[in-house]
Amino acid sequence: MKQALMEQIQQKNIHPPEPLGSYPASDVTFLLKDLSRVTLEKGTEDREEAIQSGVHYSEMLPVEYEPTAEYIALFHETLAQSAKKVALAAASVAEMIVRKRGLNTAIVSLARAGTPIGILIKRYIDWKYGVSLPHYSISIIRGKGIDRNAILYILQQHGLEIELQFVDGWTGKGAIRQVLIEACREMNADYGLRLNDDLAVLADPGRCSETFGTREDYLIPSACLNSTVSGLMSRTVLRDDLIGPDDFHGAKFYESWRSVDQSNTFVDTVSGYFQDVAETAVAYAEQMTLNPPAVTWQGLRDIEAIQQEFGIRDINLVKPGVGETTRVLLRRVPWKILIDREDNPNLQHIMLLAKDRGVSVEVFEGLTYSCCGIIKPLKGGQE
Repeated sequence: MKQALMEQIQQKNIHPPEPLGSYPASDVTFLLKDLSRVTLEKGTEDREEAIQSGVHYSEMLPVEYEPTAEYIALFHETLAQSAKKVALAAASVAEMIVRKRGLNTAIVSLARAGTPIGILIKRYIDWKYGVSLPHYSISIIRGKGIDRNAILYILQQHGLEIELQFVDGWTGKGAIRQVLIEACREMNADYGLRLNDDLAVLADPGRCSETFGTREDYLIPSACLNSTVSGLMSRTVLRDDLIGPDDFHGAKFYESWRSVDQSNTFVDTVSGYFQDVAETAVAYAEQMTLNPPAVTWQGLRDIEAIQQEFGIRDINLVKPGVGETTRVLLRRVPWKILIDREDNPNLQHIMLLAKDRGVSVEVFEGLTYSCCGIIKPLKGGQE
């Protein structure tokens, strides 16, 4: 039966990947179609109006503005403060993956926030266990699902026995985890696979993952920037006129931005702390394996309470967590920011960005997250 399934998968004529991104090839293979020559960007206001009018967010891209000196400074300041903390979370997740999946595993990071995290996990396992796991970055899109061609390509390269470990940066309300659960269920049913929908993340403030380094909602430095901390890759794109049946989902490679790229600075800096945190990471992973954490989806219930409180029809306008709130302030049209308390040390940059953009900040009692960003409602619709 396995042989017949493998023959079926091998018959799928998937276009092979092109070299993309600013990371060394030894760190990651992007399973994405290069759309660098296609004009896909829309300005923030136009894109927001299009999204809220029903155009799917994956059919266009935000304009990738060159980060200002202030944002670059914020990135470096945050990296200096939290690199060891991020290293411990990445090492802890890596140790959990080894215990759960073993070393015959492919790391499958979800482009693009998952990519640097997948690299950190791969590097840690290589350093600690002397095994270089394959690492791929693939597309998953809310409302459209996972890139099936990418999954099938990985199985073509490594066979059915390999475990796939999906990786992302952090959880918000758990929307991508829900897409992943459904995508794995459908592929398992359609192909007779045994994909595991476990999503490993550095931070799980939404309480919807079983494999995480922390549930504290703090700023992971890679959330400060966009492509310039993600291998110079755009968000992923899925549009019928651009992506054929044998293609991977698409993305743009902003190669001309190499002079301001911080992608390798981030992973190199964090990787430098692995030796310091390894012992603590092992103890954490062993404890988590003995006492698996509950998945309560508490974060989603928080968002539903915010919806009701503020009369927000579309749940996708509420972006929970420090990382997502940062992104709302950097690349969306924010309405207001909710915080758990004014003296939260994880919110310094949020307060700075909100002040700069003239966005009101309110305390919302009992919030699971450190903060939530609310996008300004325009016409309805969703991202």
